[in-house]
Amino acid sequence: MDILLAILLFAAGVAIAIWSTERLLEGLVGLAFLVGLSTFVVGALLSGLEAENIAVGVAASRADAPAIALGSVFGGATFLVCVALGLGAIIAPLEVTLPRPFLLIAALAPVLVGVALVGPMTSRAAAAALLVAFAAAMVYLVRASRQQRLLESAEVAEAEGERRGPIMAISLTVFGLLAVAVGGELVANGAQRLVSHLGIPAALMGMVIAPAAIELEEVIRQAVPAREGHPEVSAGNLLGTLLYFTLFNLGVIALIAPVRVLPQTRTLDWPFLVLATWLAVFFLWRGGVGRLEGGILLVAYATYAVLHVVWR
Repeated sequence: MDILLAILLFAAGVAIAIWSTERLLEGLVGLAFLVGLSTFVVGALLSGLEAENIAVGVAASRADAPAIALGSVFGGATFLVCVALGLGAIIAPLEVTLPRPFLLIAALAPVLVGVALVGPMTSRAAAAALLVAFAAAMVYLVRASRQQRLLESAEVAEAEGERRGPIMAISLTVFGLLAVAVGGELVANGAQRLVSHLGIPAALMGMVIAPAAIELEEVIRQAVPAREGHPEVSAGNLLGTLLYFTLFNLGVIALIAPVRVLPQTRTLDWPFLVLATWLAVFFLWRGGVGRLEGGILLVAYATYAVLHVVWR
């Protein structure tokens, strides 16, 4: 009975977090238009938003579940660059030429995350530094995207098509924030119960299982634009989302609820994310990610999952 409850809490939390993030996005898009931002800027700024991961990270940090909290960043980002890009490329091979500075920023982002791992706890000073770096990167990306179609989102485009009045925009934003917080709490609670009742290693649950459950839809977001003849949108969105995962998400989580840093995060999860990102950037630098490269990324992720089973 306890195991069934844990599974139900986890599954319900994932569903609520994903659904409420969409409502939050609708509200934020409405607020952005109300303050006079252009359609282009709104789409570029919000295309990589992953509020569900922030909610899980904050809830897990407050519950002293650092593997789950940090997994919402490192595990999620690793899933993104290995599985979303790899499986997406197998479904729809990616041939694209991206601005070199864009690729360099994407390669640097996971390296910068290391500043938050210095010391036994993530510091608010490091969190602030990550958010400043995120803001600077987004300024560049918005400017670069004016010259080449890079940052777009079907969810943002859908929200743009339904212009909200001020009351509805504010209501959706507030409701989305509250609902995504509830979803995050349920995911964190369910994951902790699964770790306790099934004996699943906390790092495996936090870094592999939970991020994969939450981010599975990223595979579709990656494959669809490429299949429709817009590979630059697939690649741009993936790298833009990577910046959200690494710089913005960890910055917000560490600012709200500093996380206890696990040695395994320093020795396995962070270095693996850096190397996986560099591998993906290398493929994109050469002109794209085909089925062979996609398979290599999937093998890398399988290796990452196995390491979390055997790592002690």
